[in-house]
Amino acid sequence: MSSPVSNGDASPFAFVDGALDRADLLRADADALHALWQKSCVIVLDADGRAHADVDGSLRVLPGAEVAGGPGITTFLGLRDGQGWFAADADTLAIQSPQRIDLRTAAARWPAWQASTFAQARALQHWHQRHRHCSACGGAMQYVRAGWLGLCDGCGSEHYPRTDQAVIVAVGDGERLLLGRQASWPPRRWSVVAGFVEPGETLEMAVAREVMEETGVSVRTSRYLASQPWPFPGSLMLGFIADADPDEPVIGDELEDARWFTADEVRAGLVGDWAHADDGGIGEDDGIVLSSPISIARHVIRAWLEHHDATCLADGAADAGLAT
Repeated sequence: MSSPVSNGDASPFAFVDGALDRADLLRADADALHALWQKSCVIVLDADGRAHADVDGSLRVLPGAEVAGGPGITTFLGLRDGQGWFAADADTLAIQSPQRIDLRTAAARWPAWQASTFAQARALQHWHQRHRHCSACGGAMQYVRAGWLGLCDGCGSEHYPRTDQAVIVAVGDGERLLLGRQASWPPRRWSVVAGFVEPGETLEMAVAREVMEETGVSVRTSRYLASQPWPFPGSLMLGFIADADPDEPVIGDELEDARWFTADEVRAGLVGDWAHADDGGIGEDDGIVLSSPISIARHVIRAWLEHHDATCLADGAADAGLAT
């Protein structure tokens, strides 16, 4: 069964490769941040979370020396080859750029490390935007430690960046893969079951509960595969593969439909031209459309298919041995 690796090989999905050294010890060291500033790189995000880009659509990077206000007006992201990287909100700078790029587009077009840096910056920006006031007393928040800690002016409460954990699971019954679709999705687009972890749950409990709630299918066992930061706006996707009973799916309120698909149907969906499926580039008879390559959803689907094919191959070899 495939899984992301940590030996330098490329990850099968976005926002993982090339992550910065977050250099936590520098966040509270104003002198160190100022020492980095002159030769640092600053990326700029607009209020909608899009990154400023150059004419060719590449990431626009401002030298710290050209940004008025110093590191105090930015969020420190970390180090890359000893060079500091910071993120700034566009409304704090007098800057115009040829265009702006959203995170999904960046993940598909930019070098992996740039997309990972953008994802980190966007997640922090969203946290700042949604947590301007203390949840305990309503006081105003002041951000310290280079943007990584919120302090309440009223009660002194400390607030840290929030990440919402969600499970995403490829559920099989031994022969077929369970897929669902939401009503808002384009025709023929399908994906695996996903949902947020609730308080007091293990990840395995969340897998079983979400699959049952959304499809009525009973999960017997599940095993962890990999994780992916998913800054839309601030989640961590925890990928699983699960074995389930061959129950007939019964949808609830979250899905428009849920079905079992054969390995051949899944295989065809993985090799299909997903990029043009939503604009009429694929006909109704061309099969299902699966998740984008930037998403861990596609990875867990591929992992299920590889496991299915390996099991079938092993069973075939065993049967051949018995026949001889």
